[in-house]
Amino acid sequence: MNVIVDTSVWSLALRRGAPQGSQAERELTELIGEGRVLMLGAIRQELLSGLRSPEHFKRLRLALRAFPDVALEVEDYEEAANCFNRCRSRGLQGSNTDFLLCAAATRRSASILTTDDDFKGFARVLDFKLHHPR
Repeated sequence: MNVIVDTSVWSLALRRGAPQGSQAERELTELIGEGRVLMLGAIRQELLSGLRSPEHFKRLRLALRAFPDVALEVEDYEEAANCFNRCRSRGLQGSNTDFLLCAAATRRSASILTTDDDFKGFARVLDFKLHHPR
């Protein structure tokens, strides 16, 4: 099964200092080696936003190009809105990007690797699977 890796995991792995060696970071490394990582444009945008130097932006942009974007369709955006509405009706809040990940994962039978606990609540309402580090 392919895995959409959330910004929270990428951010851990891409920190300026030495990597922390968390389970999520190790799992990301394994998934990359297995060729199972799916990238969404929204995640790419989040990762590239707020970088302090143009040089850092260029290096990260180049590194992330190894992961082509999953082509999103109208149905993905419609399903993301449906996910938002279903979760909101159950008292769960999330960002548009969060629900786009959920929709893309559901429509592609992929799982989501994240350190964001909000996704645990989403998974109780929506039809996607969380990927747990091995």
